[in-house]
Parts: sequence; structure tokens; C-alpha cells
Amino acid sequence: MAEQSSNRSLFGGAVVCNFPPRFQDVSDVREVPDHQEAFADPERDESLIFELLDLKQDVPDNGSATWFFQDLASEQDSGGNMIIEQSGVFEAEWLRFRNMPAVMTTAIGQMAISKGRQGREAQNVVKVYLANLRLKEVGTDVLITAYEPLLINHLSESANAVGAGLAVPAAQSGFMPMDDVFKSAVSSFRVLDWSLFGSPA
Repeated sequence: MAEQSSNRSLFGGAVVCNFPPRFQDVSDVREVPDHQEAFADPERDESLIFELLDLKQDVPDNGSATWFFQDLASEQDSGGNMIIEQSGVFEAEWLRFRNMPAVMTTAIGQMAISKGRQGREAQNVVKVYLANLRLKEVGTDVLITAYEPLLINHLSESANAVGAGLAVPAAQSGFMPMDDVFKSAVSSFRVLDWSLFGSPA
């Protein structure tokens, strides 16, 4: 039977979204900032990050996901990154504030990143799926980022949990592929309490 998504609460219940239960909340373990929530499947080294940022007024809607991808690569000190695919701008009809839909772009790419404080010599190659939902009425950029390992470095911490070398695709192990996990999380992202952004509903 195919893996199912389940309804999950984020940011103290202010947001809900759907993704598989194998992704555990690791926000406390990773000591992520308050504006971020992190979920991971440690056995597969796959992760899903939700982040609320002040709206980047100087970044145009068209290509905003690509801009955030490059920013992330630089933050992670990525040894090599490339964009594989990017979308145009479209309205996220399912996410509205005062009847105004969010606008959204997505980018899919590849990066070489290391875990924690491990250096470049221990970098893993990962596929990165990134969506930028722009909630302009509440001055917020929502980033939803999914990481799927492609190649695990034998020097990486990840090698202890999942083994070094080419990662086994999720579908081959009976799990929902990361691109479907990502699509489910993005398309089901709903805000229940807009005061999360300091704005009355």
C-alpha cells in the first residue's frame, strides 16, 4: 500500500499542512530559529523545512524561488549547485488573506552540502525542492524546502544512518517520493490563525 500523508500542525497550530508521518519534528534537536520548523526522516536523511521570513521587497516575484535557492546555497556553503527546473509565477488559490491569493514560484535544483559543522570534505549531494509563497498582505515570504539525498559522502554523519554511496530512491523502498511529499506539503499549506503574522484576520 502506498504511503499516505497526514494532517500536521505547524507554528503552534496556526498553520496546517499534509505530509507523511515518518517525518518527525526535529526543530528542538536542530535548535532551529522560531520562524522555522524542521521535519526529517532520519532513516532516509530526507527533510522538510518551513520558514517564515520578512517579505523581500527588492526580489521580484518572477524568479523569487531561484533567488532563495541561491541564497540557501550560499548560506550552506554549497560546493556546487545548479537549478534544474523553475516555474513561472502563479496564484496559490488555496492560500488567501482577505480574499487575496498568495503568489508562488518554485525551483528544483541540486547542491553539495554538509551536515552541521562538517566541512566541504564531508558534503553530500542533495536534490532540493523549494517553493516561495509570497503573502504580500502580511509582509511575509513563506519558504517550503525539501531535501532528498542523491549521494551520501562516506565522511558525512549521514553515512552512519543511511550508508554511504548512492541513496536508494524512496519509491523503491515503498515510501512516497520526495517530489510528491513536497507537492503535498505545498498544496495543502493553510493558515488557520493569521495573527501568526501580526495581522488580524
